Amino acid sequence: MGIPSWDDIVLIEHGKNSGEPSVVKVNCPDKAGLGCDLTRIILEFGLYVTRGDFSTDGKWCYIVLWVVPRPSSLKIDWESLKSRLLSACPSCLILSYFNQQSSCSPPPQVYLLKVFCLDRKGLLHDVTKLLCELELSIQKVKVMTTPDGKVLDLFFITDGMDLLHTQERRNKTCKHLGLVLGDYCISCELELAGPEYVGQQDFSSLSPEVAEDLFSCKLSHKDACSQVVTSKVARVNKATITVDNVLSPAHTLLQIQCTDQKGLIYDILRTFKDLDIQIAYGRISPTAKGYRNMDLFIQKRDGKKIVGHESQVALCSHLKEEMLHPLRVTITSRGPDTELLVANPVELSGKGRPRVFYDVTFALKTLGICIFSAEIDRHSTSDRQWEVYRFLLEESRGFPLASQRARSEIVERVKGTLMGW
Repeated sequence: MGIPSWDDIVLIEHGKNSGEPSVVKVNCPDKAGLGCDLTRIILEFGLYVTRGDFSTDGKWCYIVLWVVPRPSSLKIDWESLKSRLLSACPSCLILSYFNQQSSCSPPPQVYLLKVFCLDRKGLLHDVTKLLCELELSIQKVKVMTTPDGKVLDLFFITDGMDLLHTQERRNKTCKHLGLVLGDYCISCELELAGPEYVGQQDFSSLSPEVAEDLFSCKLSHKDACSQVVTSKVARVNKATITVDNVLSPAHTLLQIQCTDQKGLIYDILRTFKDLDIQIAYGRISPTAKGYRNMDLFIQKRDGKKIVGHESQVALCSHLKEEMLHPLRVTITSRGPDTELLVANPVELSGKGRPRVFYDVTFALKTLGICIFSAEIDRHSTSDRQWEVYRFLLEESRGFPLASQRARSEIVERVKGTLMGW
């Protein structure tokens, strides 16, 4: 492959007619986990992958993704998306080997956004929506409601544009928040986070019973406090993976069929990245009757196939778990209060899943449920780390939180929003 110019590393071609997908083409040196990093950015922008092609010789890769906004009314800053995708690509001016040795970039700077305002329904989601539009990612949050009807929101954020060190970017962020909140806004401050930000060292203190319910691989059928099994979930449980080591002399072919859902491609590529498995060639077909078909030719980082029955079973089991349970949702009682918990796996790189806080606050806003407090923590199980979102919910006339029916409806709405159902 020839070396493209900088402007040709990422190309975005828009559909000729309204509703047609835009085509994202990436042509650059390969690196471990590049597909995961690119699809993570696409998910972060609220885009849905309708189909895709991947190919690499281990040194150079070519990736084509057809994407559409979800919902269709979502406004996409395509230039900003291109810049973010470029930032994930190794430079064409240095050797791919050097890129792989230098792929561990320093973590982005974390800033503290303090928003003090009068409380109202949907407030937390409106702030979260603006932060997403400004490409500010929430790493941690503390939301506290005072007895006199005011709210103090502490957002620990990173900047996808890497410009929060400038006064202009900080002023613009606070100005936009003031416009969104209007007269409800009392004050807004944005500064570099200090020692109070302990990031990944903050771990949640879940009871053993709640942790078992939340992190168990099997969906619980116990009661309304447990994860709700919908018809969609039942269909997901029919996912199949076929392993073929005969068709290709150098690669293992995985043929995957499963129910389509938000972030599915990212979840599969995230799993491969964490397991240090490379896709040499892959084709993701368009959704047919709600199902996805994928043909992926893979090999381990040392260039070998996935051989041995135990290794194949372990890989398929791991993939199915990520497809069936990429997000966990449950409601439980916390003393006299009702708590909604949402959990997702953390990448080995330490990154959590994009837009979870956005989707949960949106689902609760559409139900008319107010949030008394919210936190984002980390939780470690025997084999992995999780990002845990905790929401204390306020009682409402439409959703008496002691009711099993109401709890089931909340969990189902939140889960459906997260999965794009």
